[in-house]
Amino acid sequence: MKLSLFFYKFKNKLKFLALSLCLPAFIFYAASILVQASELEELAEAMENRKLLPIQSNEIENWPAGPAVGAQSAIVVEANTGVILYSKNIHEKLYPASTTKILTALIAAENSTLDEMVTFSHNAVFSIEKGSSNMGIDAGESLPMEECLYGILLVSANEVSNAVAEHVGGSMEEFARLMNERAQELGCVDSHFVNANGLHNDDHYTSAYDLSVIARKFFQNELLTKISGTPTHHFEATETQPDDFILGTHNKLVTHEYSYEGLIGGKTGYTNMARQTLVTCAERNGMKLICVVMKDESPYQFTDTIDLLNYGFNNFEIVNVSENETKFNINNADFFQSNNDIFGSSKPILSLNKTSYLILPKTAVFKDTISSISYDTEDENQIARIDYTYNGVYVGNASVDISTEAVSSYDFDSPIDDKTQAEKENADENIIFVNIKKVLLFVLVSAGILILLFIAKSLIQNYSFSRRSRRRLFERRRRKKWLKGKGPNFKG
Repeated sequence: MKLSLFFYKFKNKLKFLALSLCLPAFIFYAASILVQASELEELAEAMENRKLLPIQSNEIENWPAGPAVGAQSAIVVEANTGVILYSKNIHEKLYPASTTKILTALIAAENSTLDEMVTFSHNAVFSIEKGSSNMGIDAGESLPMEECLYGILLVSANEVSNAVAEHVGGSMEEFARLMNERAQELGCVDSHFVNANGLHNDDHYTSAYDLSVIARKFFQNELLTKISGTPTHHFEATETQPDDFILGTHNKLVTHEYSYEGLIGGKTGYTNMARQTLVTCAERNGMKLICVVMKDESPYQFTDTIDLLNYGFNNFEIVNVSENETKFNINNADFFQSNNDIFGSSKPILSLNKTSYLILPKTAVFKDTISSISYDTEDENQIARIDYTYNGVYVGNASVDISTEAVSSYDFDSPIDDKTQAEKENADENIIFVNIKKVLLFVLVSAGILILLFIAKSLIQNYSFSRRSRRRLFERRRRKKWLKGKGPNFKG
């Protein structure tokens, strides 16, 4: 009886001890849940407040009203023309997080070959924050540049960004200088970069506008575009990297968890300070749109992006300039003509670029635009550029190009070697062709005018000479008559 009582008391003490030990952990767990719930509530409230921020593009007269989104800053831009369709705080300086990597990858692609081997230093691997995005490459291992680009854009691996920065720039600091230099060359106005991976630094910032500028150049690169739209990639083991693994993107648009027709690719980003950032590109109906959202909350960076892209595709359209422009009629410039054969049909040596187009609201027409022409162009094949605005907003441009057509329609049936042909092509670049028929007509008309002037002058001179002759004859006759009246003995 005493023994059973002992075990009963001992069992109760164990329960009490276990409860005493678990209670603090339970309280801590419950408290952490409450804190997380409170933080989530605060983040949700902040996002709702951001939806109330003004949308600058909605203030444009007769411009389609854009959606309210939870991002602090957002932009939709047409990639080929640079026309801004939607703007919300687009020049506000914010933290880009891993969307920084689109510039990192762009600079790497521009300054290396795909088969170059990138070796991972100890600093590249161990200088990143613990627990931040990586793909587990060890110091001393090497990857080809192409595999590094997959690591940067698809996996968002920070140690890979560091290694590429050291490989291309010589050091991370020098690569950051290259980033700022390239950003300025592209036309960025709100940015300052201090690292290649986008991990938080107070001096590392950009804007939605600048990210769209970088993205326009990024999505001109076929390989970078392809990688940014790839869901998964197989990293195979090699002599310089012994692990074999498959990794996938964090971009739920690319994985089709949020499916979007016409999606080309994009890059995600997240830090506690930056919140969710996303750069996306999609193409429909000939329009290539880039959307950037900054300081959003998950998963709304994806749904906001979809809403913004839909806004762009549903409310705007392409308008070809050469098919609608009548003010700048190049065909009236009679002497700026070229032809394939000397007396054949002629084509203008100056013409509006036939691929140039504007991006206009579907409610607008071409005649609603205002044009201005500028002769300040760096392209040697262009002599002018015509910019168009709609209600004060830039909507695109068209170039006035010099025709490069100078193909002869006659054949001398004589072989021409490569060197002779090359010399001929180089010489043709310096030839300006004119319409021979019209030149001859001009010469003939000019000669006719000169002949008529000569005849008129001769007639006037002859008429004047005839009048003087008649007057002299009249004077002689009158003098003779007068002398005859004086008689034979008159002495003057």
